[in-house]
Amino acid sequence: MTEEQQPSSPGRGDLPAVAIALLKGVVYRDGNEHLWAALLELQAQVRDYVVVLGLELIVDEAEGYAFVKSRPEHDTQVAEDEPRLPRLVVRRPLSFPVSLLLALLRKKLAEWDAGGGDTRLVLAREDIVELVRVFLPASTNEARLVDQIDTHVNKIIELGFLRRMKTTGGPPSFEVRRVLKAFVDAQWLLDFDARLAGYRAHLQNSTVLDQGESRDE
Repeated sequence: MTEEQQPSSPGRGDLPAVAIALLKGVVYRDGNEHLWAALLELQAQVRDYVVVLGLELIVDEAEGYAFVKSRPEHDTQVAEDEPRLPRLVVRRPLSFPVSLLLALLRKKLAEWDAGGGDTRLVLAREDIVELVRVFLPASTNEARLVDQIDTHVNKIIELGFLRRMKTTGGPPSFEVRRVLKAFVDAQWLLDFDARLAGYRAHLQNSTVLDQGESRDE
């Protein structure tokens, strides 16, 4: 390969592209290798750039992802007599089922990592349905359950924690993105089993209410 044919190395001109990509969402190594290389080379400049916006850069080189998050509120106020900066990264309230599914996917990812196999965890839709099924009464309508889970999965894809895999006519499957580890940490998982009883009670109560409403109709 001649010098002219070699791919150009990242430079300061890539800073706007890197910053914009981070403001739009998570940047993955496997999504754009040139952008990832630019991010690593310009990491100090990117940190200086986003801190002006009240943001903090998080980079996990081992896992291959990076994102920005809002700094603690007390850090975004330069002086006591200056107003706080508006929040650029909006907090998104999640529904209970989406929160539960995220927790279950995070636990599944931890179990997968403990097995020491492939770093990519890919689950079929049926696998995801089974993760949730154990928390529901046996009488739960199957078709309705699958429809509900599809809705929750689409939301999690939108949040960037799942990626729909390309299939050739087979059942849909999804990759659990490793950035989920940064949002549901190991300490939270230690308390996960204690939370499951509350999750199960909440879902069962919701199902009972739904069934009661259906009978009333």
